[in-house]
Amino acid sequence: MRFLLLSFLLASFLKAQTPYQLGKELYMQKGCYSCHGTKAEGMHRYPRLSNRAKGFLSYKLEQFRDKKTSTQQQEMMIPFALHLSDEDIDRLTTFLYEFKEDNLEEQYDDSFRTQGDGGS
Repeated sequence: MRFLLLSFLLASFLKAQTPYQLGKELYMQKGCYSCHGTKAEGMHRYPRLSNRAKGFLSYKLEQFRDKKTSTQQQEMMIPFALHLSDEDIDRLTTFLYEFKEDNLEEQYDDSFRTQGDGGS
């Protein structure tokens, strides 16, 4: 019985995700990336969110959830924030505040060069 309990606790610990990872998943699920970019860098007229102050981001999301905006352009955020819980806001702002770019190794070799006329 103890072994079963210990293995269950170990499995749940290994499966547990950090608030950062949960916030990243929520950012992608809610479609935030479509306007703010996959790296939260901001696109066109939409602001950069990465590495901004957590308190400021929380305040803005809570205001949007309460249907309060300061500009007409911000009104488009209301439907996205309307159903966010306090926990969701905390996870999202943790992800954005602590954002670090994934440094993935190059996934393909682009150094290939063709010689001649391409074989025709």
